[in-house]
Amino acid sequence: MTNTKNTSGSQSSQEPQNSDDSQPEKEAEESRPRRERDATPRPRPRPMEILREARAQLAELTGLEPESVSSFEQTEDGWSLEVEVLELERVPDTMSLMAGYQVDLDAEGQLTGYRRIRRYERGRADARRGGR
Repeated sequence: MTNTKNTSGSQSSQEPQNSDDSQPEKEAEESRPRRERDATPRPRPRPMEILREARAQLAELTGLEPESVSSFEQTEDGWSLEVEVLELERVPDTMSLMAGYQVDLDAEGQLTGYRRIRRYERGRADARRGGR
């Protein structure tokens, strides 16, 4: 047997949790870009955070494990790095194929693009420029 009769006491204790007045404000808040919604500005990423994040994102996208970062600079749009990766392991190790990738990131450290800029054997030095 169930009791379907509502009493005035039980009705008053069941007030709606969300009023209709706050719904338009919530929708307006959600329609604004995320950066505008954040009350506190995010601190600018530190260079070591940028380096770690760039290496991790490149590894995830290419499946190649970065070995080193040979250049790192801040640009007008964010950051630009040259990352060295092992592309093909050979024996002896000095014959393994390495590659240098240019990696571009935005100001927050998110990868915006990458491209291979050179490929070389680990045991070979770069060709000298401008002389001898």
